[in-house]
Amino acid sequence: MAVSSDSQHPAGATGSARTAPAEPTGPAHAALADGDPGELQRNAKRHLWLHFTRMGSYAHMPVPVITRGDGCYVYDEHGKRYLDGLSALYCVNVGHGRAEIAEAAARQARELGFYTNWSYAHPPSIALATRIAQLAPASLNRVFFTSGGSEAVESAWKLAKAYHAARGESSRHKLISRVLAYHGSSMGALTATGLTPLRTPFEPLTPGGVHVPNTNSYRWPEDRDHLWAADAIEEAIAFEGAQTVAAVILEPVQNGGGCFVPQDGYFQRVREICDRHGVLLISDEVICSWGRLGDWFGCERYGYEPDLITTAKGITSGYAPLGAVIAADHIAEPFLHGKAIFNHGFTFGGHPVACATALANIEVIEREGLCAHVRANEGPFREMLESLRDLPIVGDVRGAGYFQAIELVKDRDTKETFDEQESEVLLREFLSGELYSRGLICRTDDRGDPIVQLSPPLIAGQQQFEEIESVLRPALRAAGEQMERWSSLSRA
Repeated sequence: MAVSSDSQHPAGATGSARTAPAEPTGPAHAALADGDPGELQRNAKRHLWLHFTRMGSYAHMPVPVITRGDGCYVYDEHGKRYLDGLSALYCVNVGHGRAEIAEAAARQARELGFYTNWSYAHPPSIALATRIAQLAPASLNRVFFTSGGSEAVESAWKLAKAYHAARGESSRHKLISRVLAYHGSSMGALTATGLTPLRTPFEPLTPGGVHVPNTNSYRWPEDRDHLWAADAIEEAIAFEGAQTVAAVILEPVQNGGGCFVPQDGYFQRVREICDRHGVLLISDEVICSWGRLGDWFGCERYGYEPDLITTAKGITSGYAPLGAVIAADHIAEPFLHGKAIFNHGFTFGGHPVACATALANIEVIEREGLCAHVRANEGPFREMLESLRDLPIVGDVRGAGYFQAIELVKDRDTKETFDEQESEVLLREFLSGELYSRGLICRTDDRGDPIVQLSPPLIAGQQQFEEIESVLRPALRAAGEQMERWSSLSRA
């Protein structure tokens, strides 16, 4: 399905599968075989609380139930096949159905199902931390494990505060992030998140959040300096008082708003600003690491070295929940002596089964050369998306690697966007369900201006690009026609 900002609005599992799937196996399928397939729907609607979802959307339509995955594809409970153009929320980098990853997890579960990293270590967490340090930029050699991305962001902010306090600067507590950026849903990560509708229902938030402009130059005046957004960070530091600012947190390519890429020299300027004012730079790579942009880490693509990296999602390709903060040596140094302590942790951070899963996943990425594969195929992927510019509804195409977005506009010449009511009609009442019914799972979103976002598994190639176009082109054409009709009716 196409996932919208605050609702998941599928058209239902209609149409026939493109190819017949192999016979499914496993407990869920056994339950289906023993009884009414409608039991899944009844139980889903009665007992399961979906995330970021208008539950009322499913009052009169089925909940999409995905039962199996294979490569770039997933199948629903009726056997219909979908191209997973979102990698199950930017996670499944190596594709679905990797038996070697499942087997690595099973071997570890048999040997040591769980032990904590609170004062103890175990071989999988040691091995994974070592492997991450080998792959990360030169000085980032310390790995603090979490259970996922929001926890990694929370941990990075707390670590930045603790680092400054350990050096006698306990007044440094504020975190600067960008408008429309999404950094997570827990209370500290939500403070960093620059999306007002996600923030206001849960205020008051953790104090200290400061927001600056993002790098969406599609919406900038043509004569604006290309490093304006970077310089806005220094202005914010000066306004807040450098002695109060702990860190700046930025994604290499910003997810919220639709794959905003940095201008040439942006991160180099930000690095200079942070160094000048003693502020740490956190590279939030929950999405942008593990090959998504064509490098192990997104900061490598744009040529900067942060003090901290947050990562999750693709570290295991979603086969197990895991996240991490990767810290430079100078960040760890104050905590390595005497009674010093970073007084923070999570029960399941560095879970041995998750670490074994991550090690197997990294081995697949390396063995199959998936970073190089993304770099080699980014051009054809982007060319396919650029070819859609002949549709009047397509305003902008942007992104990097296998992380791309199309911005939808009401008027391409003026860049006029759709208002709130129009977006509701465009995305939730039509386009999201249309894409899903045609067999493509991607993301439609209007937390900024309306977009369609694509983030396929890193194994995707020309066949998948052609399939994506075969769905996007007619769906976007129909969406444009739908909005013209709706606009005419609204004026009547």
